[in-house]
Amino acid sequence: MKTYSLEDINNVLQGVIIGNTSNLINSAEQLERAVDKQISFIGNKKYENLWAKSKASIAIVKKDIKIVPGENRAFIMVDNVDLAMSQLLTMFAPSLPVMEFCIHPTAVVDETAKIGEGSKIGAGCYVGKNVVIGKNVILYPNVTVMDEVNIDDNSVLWSGAIIRERCIIGKETILHSNVVIGADGFGYFPLAGKGLVKMPQIGNVIIGNNVEIGANSCVDRGKFSATVIGDGCKIDNLVQIGHNCILGNYCIMAGNSGLAGSVTLGNFVVIGGSASIKDHVTIGDAAVVGAGSGVTADVEAGKTVLGYPAVEAKSALKQWALLKQMAKEYNSKVS
Repeated sequence: MKTYSLEDINNVLQGVIIGNTSNLINSAEQLERAVDKQISFIGNKKYENLWAKSKASIAIVKKDIKIVPGENRAFIMVDNVDLAMSQLLTMFAPSLPVMEFCIHPTAVVDETAKIGEGSKIGAGCYVGKNVVIGKNVILYPNVTVMDEVNIDDNSVLWSGAIIRERCIIGKETILHSNVVIGADGFGYFPLAGKGLVKMPQIGNVIIGNNVEIGANSCVDRGKFSATVIGDGCKIDNLVQIGHNCILGNYCIMAGNSGLAGSVTLGNFVVIGGSASIKDHVTIGDAAVVGAGSGVTADVEAGKTVLGYPAVEAKSALKQWALLKQMAKEYNSKVS
């Protein structure tokens, strides 16, 4: 078990210490559940009242905090609690699973594949023809990499991930379990006497650097060219990205959200959980789509939209308030 003193932790966080504790910290926990020898967080003043009931020895807090830590307890004041939390959790993070073999005896690696220095291929993996894998890449057991895929340095593919033919994965990218990259896009057309005829999907998927895609998410290949995921994008579990979509840099998509075909996202776009975006829609830089919303038209840069169909947030909130008032007035009349 890793343990750290107050001073050890602050050497990393570079905050301002208030109070003191002799306890060595062995783990982190949310404020309500924390016990002695644990560290927690107060990221907002509205949670200050929870400190009195918490048993945590240390809390990382914002600089506007008004309470004091108490006996044998301490605060570390920082400018950015989220950043400090990230740094702290890195300190306590356990090591990733260790694979003893560079290429496990049960893995199938085509003789034409090129495997970079320091890369490891786990049990039951398949690596196809003319695959290029960079340096220090990890394929955990039962990953499938089809022909002519390129995976750049320091990327990690967790068990069950499938990378279809000709797709390109950037540096320092993480694909969690059962991610599917490059499956056929959803393309069919009706033809008399033949039902639904499949439209060939002959493109690929290009994923940038420092991307993370959550478990059971799917990114379909382009119909003609490429579906593109820009640098730094973070995709949650159970997300669908349709064919020919283009995501700019540093976009966020929360769980159960989905993009139909040929959607374009600018940079720093945020898509809330369970939101759905109609095909051929463009969402501008730094726009936000609220959870559960349905976007059927383009969204301007910087706008926040809510509802189904989605409209600008202020308008949606006014509509909901009006409906609530109308319902209240109606109920008062019939009661």
